[in-house]
Order: sequence, then C-alpha cells, then structure tokens
Amino acid sequence: MNEAAHARWSLEPYRIGMKLRALRTRKRLTLSRLAAETGLSTALLSKLETDRMIPTLPTLAAICRVYGVGLSYFFSEPAKHSLSITRKTHLQGKGRTAEPVRHTPLHASPEPSALTAETLDLAADGAAFSPDGGGVLTSVVYVIEGRLLMDLGGMQETLESGDCAHIESQMPMTWSAVGKERCRLLVVAPGQPQPA
Repeated sequence: MNEAAHARWSLEPYRIGMKLRALRTRKRLTLSRLAAETGLSTALLSKLETDRMIPTLPTLAAICRVYGVGLSYFFSEPAKHSLSITRKTHLQGKGRTAEPVRHTPLHASPEPSALTAETLDLAADGAAFSPDGGGVLTSVVYVIEGRLLMDLGGMQETLESGDCAHIESQMPMTWSAVGKERCRLLVVAPGQPQPA
C-alpha cells in the first residue's frame, strides 16, 4: 500500500469530510462564504468535504479558527457508538403464535441502552396487556397494523393502523387488540441508565 493510500485508509474512520460538512451546515455557511473566511478556495473546501482530498494540518487549523473548534474535534474517537439493525425477515420469520402478547426486541446488544425499541404483537380478542408495570410509563407507540384499544384509568382511546401516541403517564393503563385482528405495535421507550 503506498503512502497516500495508507493515509486515506487510516483517516477514513474519522470521517473528516463529513465533520467538515456538518460544521458548515450547522453554521449555515456556503462554501464561498467559508472560502472567504478561511482564505481557502471553494474547490479545495469541496474536495475536503467529499473526501476527495486529505487536509493538511494548517488547512484544518484555518478551518478550526472559523468554526471555533480544536483539531481534536476531527481526530477524537467517538465515546460511544452503537448500531443495531433488525431485518424485516427476522420480524416476519417469527410467525404467528398463540401467545396473547409477544415482545420482539429491536436492540440486540446485552449492554444497557438509553433507548429501547420493540415490536409488540397483541393477539386478536386477546387479554389486556399492562405496559406500565405499576410505575410511570414514558413511550412512543406506533400502530403498525390492526387497531389498539388503550384504557387509561377508565378513559378509552382507539388507535388505528398508522396512528401514533406519545405517552407520559402514571395512570394505570392496559392495551388490547380491537376485534378479530391482531395488533402489531412499535414501542420506543427510555432504557436503563447508562454507566458514566
């Protein structure tokens, strides 16, 4: 591997071009305005933002001055990065079961997470499910298919397919499918506190 290719390969994880573009759009600067502020050409800045050119340290220093960030902004490792993908085939492959309520987590990592997401399948004419567990419920619920009956301390709301609810409540609550169809939900809620 030649020197330029090795430099490009070793700098790739830092995503310098993406960070440059994000800074510029956050500051709402055009390339020509940034060029005027830094003394660099718009062509050079465009090549840097699209990773067609590796920036020199003096070039980055000039850009840092305009944005008010240090060089470490471009070279620091991310403190945390997590990406968990659940493919449609996995969700469909579960099949239909006789369970009144089936949880399918959408976060595969065993590590604590600041956010939890799951699909929840409620059987047709099935038993009511209590999502709050006796405490405060904070979540966003999206009805993927079917109809959801939400009973909130005696008040009832019916959500249709495509409806969404944002819930922050201490009221006792139950959810159940309406009618002869099962109900599938996407439920997103705060997760466990993360260690510092």
